[in-house]
Amino acid sequence: MRVVFHKNFEKQYKKSGAVQKKFDQRLLLFMKSPFHPILRNHSLSGKYRGCRSINVTGDYRAIYELVGRDLAHFILIDTHSSLYQ
Repeated sequence: MRVVFHKNFEKQYKKSGAVQKKFDQRLLLFMKSPFHPILRNHSLSGKYRGCRSINVTGDYRAIYELVGRDLAHFILIDTHSSLYQ
C-alpha cells in the first residue's frame, strides 16, 4: 500500500508530539497489512462518509481515503473526541 499525506494531516502530525512515533509504527504495519486487527481499520459515516479510520493509540485516530486499490490519502490525525464532535 502506498500512502500520501494531506497538508492538514502534516500540520496535525507535527503538533501531535509523542504520538508521532506510535503513528510511524502503525503506518509501517498499515503499509504491509492495512486490515491488521491491531489497527481496527473501519469505514466511517456522517461527515467522514467514504473515509476510513485506523487506531494510532487508545485515543488517537488517523483518517484516510482509499484512492484506487493501492493508494491511501491520509487526511487527519487527532484525538477521537476532536475528530468526532
